[in-house]
Amino acid sequence: MTVRFLEKLSPRKRGIIYLLLSSFSFACMALFINLAGDMPVFQKAFFRNLVAIVMSYVILARSPEKFKIKKGSLPGLLMRASFGTIGVIANFYAISHTNMSDAMMLNKLSPFFAMLTSIIVLKEAADGFQWAAILTAIAGAVFVVKPTFLFGTLGVSGDDIFPLVIALIGGICAGIAYAFLRKVTLKGERGIVVVAFFSTFSCVALIPFIIFTYEPISWLQFFYCCMTGVSACFGQIFITSAYAACPAKEISIYDYSTVIFTALLGLIFLGEMPDWLSIAGYAIIIGASVLNYLYNNNHLRFRKS
Repeated sequence: MTVRFLEKLSPRKRGIIYLLLSSFSFACMALFINLAGDMPVFQKAFFRNLVAIVMSYVILARSPEKFKIKKGSLPGLLMRASFGTIGVIANFYAISHTNMSDAMMLNKLSPFFAMLTSIIVLKEAADGFQWAAILTAIAGAVFVVKPTFLFGTLGVSGDDIFPLVIALIGGICAGIAYAFLRKVTLKGERGIVVVAFFSTFSCVALIPFIIFTYEPISWLQFFYCCMTGVSACFGQIFITSAYAACPAKEISIYDYSTVIFTALLGLIFLGEMPDWLSIAGYAIIIGASVLNYLYNNNHLRFRKS
């Protein structure tokens, strides 16, 4: 999906705008997940992807190439869909069981794990500075998770830490998925095909889990689930367009605006306020990303000069 007036902009500027649009969409998704209340996470994830199927299929049906998948894309699409599905389930569970902005912050470690995966998948090697940024971001994640063995009485233990660990796993899986996303789009696969394939794969994979965990829901919960799907679909379309337009290491810093949007929505609609350890973790992770972003930009300008 390409917004017409953005076509005249440089790939980097397009990538930045798409990431900001994606960030706001995913922040809205997190809010609707929370508003849907107590229901099995598999049902929430199913609705999220079911709406995405409908929207992406309509777009594909109106496109010149229809539902055609490019030759050689299938293995990458399967890897993107598999890790993406695990990432969605983990993220939805965490958002439903802990502070919304904490869950989203841990999920937003994904660019660093995308960078790690890209070393293997895309042969985009990281240097010493980039490795330092990755390790710093992981240290920031510790402040958000705040286990008791490190933070004592200030930390989190038992049932409270579990959803934060799940959120971290979700971030790892999302990062791996985004690396494969970039791989297939670099080969020329359309972004909307990636979205449609992922959504279809995810819905089919979730059916057995839904059968065994199904619970009836109210019409209001159904509405919130549908809005979760609409928000997620736009977020997925925009983030796919962003990473198709520009390498992750050049624009990934803007992906962290999701945390700002999520924190604001959580404060306004849910009265959530992150504690000072979480805020310190946010600062460390975002700081590492900012430094990595500036470093990559300097190297990019140096290579062009």
